[in-house]
Amino acid sequence: MQFEDYEQEQAFRRAWEAVRIARPVHYSLFTFGESVLPYFLVCDDRQQESPVTVTQGDVRIKRPMIITPHNARPEFQNFFEHPEEEGVAEFLLARSASFSNLEFVNQRGKRRSVSSGIQATIDNLNRKLDDEEEDHVAILTAPAQLAGVAVLRYAAERIWHSAPDNVQELRERGFLP
Repeated sequence: MQFEDYEQEQAFRRAWEAVRIARPVHYSLFTFGESVLPYFLVCDDRQQESPVTVTQGDVRIKRPMIITPHNARPEFQNFFEHPEEEGVAEFLLARSASFSNLEFVNQRGKRRSVSSGIQATIDNLNRKLDDEEEDHVAILTAPAQLAGVAVLRYAAERIWHSAPDNVQELRERGFLP
């Protein structure tokens, strides 16, 4: 392993661990077609007047309808605003994950500032979602410069957790032995 690879891995780990899924969801993605992953993203931005912002959005993951070569790269739309975030994604895709040619579209709403701290904001969102009996909306947290990484982590973890169910469905439909 070269020292440059070690530095990239360290940067990746710092960024990955700086984001958190404060309210996970527990459902599998569709094996075929498009899945929608709604979320609230709570960011801490120490350089702004109001240090906490909330953005509501969703990630749409489109699975390929035909089998494609393994070297086809995934497509990400509206994920990254900062070069640091893109570097984390490149590291993840190059070394630890194979998303083949899935299409990821992040649809963000407007970012709004809130006067409460990050934990109080998470608590308020949790109460709101519990009152609505909503169990398909995640709450993510991140430093403002890693907002796209938080959304990428959420989507990646949903894909990884869905894989066993998706493989089972492929077997049931006769696509796998």
